[in-house]
Amino acid sequence: MNLKKYYSALVVVMVFVSCNSVKKEPKAINITQNYIAKNPVTAASHASTLVELENKTLLAAWFGGKYEGAKDVGIYVSSYKDQEWSTPKELIKPLIKDGDTLPCWNPVLFKSKAQNLYLFYKVGKNPREWFGAMIVSKDDGKTWSESKLLPKGILGPIRNKPVETTPGIILCGSSTESIDDNKWRVFIETYNENTDNWTITDINDKKNFDIIQPTFLVHSDKKIQILSRSRHNKLISSWSEDSGRTWQKTDSINVVNSNSGVDAVTLLDKSFLLVNNPLKMGKDWFNGRNILDVEYSNDGVNWEKLFDLENQKEGEFSYPAIIQTSDKKIHILYTYDRKFIKHTTFDLQ
Repeated sequence: MNLKKYYSALVVVMVFVSCNSVKKEPKAINITQNYIAKNPVTAASHASTLVELENKTLLAAWFGGKYEGAKDVGIYVSSYKDQEWSTPKELIKPLIKDGDTLPCWNPVLFKSKAQNLYLFYKVGKNPREWFGAMIVSKDDGKTWSESKLLPKGILGPIRNKPVETTPGIILCGSSTESIDDNKWRVFIETYNENTDNWTITDINDKKNFDIIQPTFLVHSDKKIQILSRSRHNKLISSWSEDSGRTWQKTDSINVVNSNSGVDAVTLLDKSFLLVNNPLKMGKDWFNGRNILDVEYSNDGVNWEKLFDLENQKEGEFSYPAIIQTSDKKIHILYTYDRKFIKHTTFDLQ
């Protein structure tokens, strides 16, 4: 045997295997942007959510009214088919309770494996005093159930979409903003679809981070990660190794965030995308929301920017929702200056 030729061939094979075992960084292509409504039906729109339905249709929801917290704020919806959005319509009106009119907040759409379409939302004077509610559709949003208040102490998914790693067991990322000391705390609410019961699971957070509004990354059926908005200029991560029954390893990761809501999606190839405001906090709550980007990761810890959705000197571009549809296309919604809900689509190359 010619050892020189053998080792040369072996080196070539090793280099080929090594090069092909490294995941290439993706590139966003075919980027399109539009608005759900060029002429919004309300003065203000915010906190959108997005879900894929049958027949290549999407459904979006958000809250709208004169301004956030105004007594006329309800939940609006629009459907997307053949690259066009339908005229928005009000699905849920503000709640009249005890002689007062309470606005709606933070809708969250989710379609379960049992084909139940849920719309979770909040009702109340403010995020410190709101309570949870939901409606359900069995026919992809053509008709809906009556509104139902969630059990006392249950808020439902606070801003981002749930995950369902076990059929019928729906994990909802939730959080509270306390009235007395203004502490922010994250926890997981688990909804059992078959029994209509809810349970609460605490997050092991030894450093007592101020965190809210978690979003899920699914590494496997058992290994799940959440990323939470914080007051610490960075996103905070927690991990479960048992399908969401317990949560550990709560700590910051090296992703700068301006104390603004984020959303993430687990792609079909088990990599991840994140939509984030990548600046530090400023003096006012809206500072740092003038840049909104899309970031990519293979492990949920190390993130690289793909591109900017918005990068302006001024403006508020915030509260994103991101999904990957069955055709592998990425869809993102976000608030554009509190007036519009903007829609971006792209493919990953």
